[in-house]
Amino acid sequence: MPELPEVETMVRGIRPFVEGRRIRELVECPCPCRPLTYRPGLEEIAQRVRGQLITSVRRRAKRGILELESGEAIVIEPRMTGLLLLTDAPDPGHLRLEWKLSGRKQYNSLWFWDRRGLGTVNLYDPDAYQALITTGRLGRDALEMEAAHWLEVCRQSKRAIKVLLLDQKAVAGIGNLYASEILHRSRIHPLAPANVLTKPQIARLAEAVNHILHEAIRYEGSTLSDGTYRNALNKSGGYQNAHLVYDREGQVCQSCQGSEVQRIIQAQRSTFFCVKCQKKPKASS
Repeated sequence: MPELPEVETMVRGIRPFVEGRRIRELVECPCPCRPLTYRPGLEEIAQRVRGQLITSVRRRAKRGILELESGEAIVIEPRMTGLLLLTDAPDPGHLRLEWKLSGRKQYNSLWFWDRRGLGTVNLYDPDAYQALITTGRLGRDALEMEAAHWLEVCRQSKRAIKVLLLDQKAVAGIGNLYASEILHRSRIHPLAPANVLTKPQIARLAEAVNHILHEAIRYEGSTLSDGTYRNALNKSGGYQNAHLVYDREGQVCQSCQGSEVQRIIQAQRSTFFCVKCQKKPKASS
């Protein structure tokens, strides 16, 4: 489930304890479940990162990145259930990797935990890493988008705005949960074609993205009923208590108090919205 706010929270949580330290060893944890995807193979990654100084810990879209003194970078994509942790995992049986760190500090290991095994760990050489962060494989980061950028992106697509928000090549970092919350705050129906949104609607969209993602980061992400997401210290996030529509099908809308939250399926994902707050567009009637 980790989206931009959750990955940003994990990155901020590990940064003070990981930056400026050397990787003594990268070790695979025993786990009988589906293995992670490593590129290149894990053995080669472990050899190349051994002894390397971690110069920076950062986020790019929904990926956590450990930049190394060699110019290489370890790029970790948590996908559905991956977590970066400094302390106890939700359960030890799904620990996947341990970075053993040099120096005596409060935390001497960084762990990657993944219940479903959908996460990926890639090591990029300097040229490939620069291509990753500068080319069009990912859109502009959602927290860097302004109204003018949103206008440009929306004008180029006839897809439903909810579907467009999930396209990481269009805008990077927004996932299913926050897309529903953003559109509700924007008062935009999820089926509205992106290219017919008005400038006032797009201005509201830009404001909603900025507000909701920053608020979710401030509350350290959303921990849903499955309890999967945890921050770097294995604590629950708090933003789930502020959700207005996500996973609230059939409940009275907290914004208008006059309609129930409805659920539809878009791009094989659940969308939650209020028909009173988010008027159905004529184009999709």
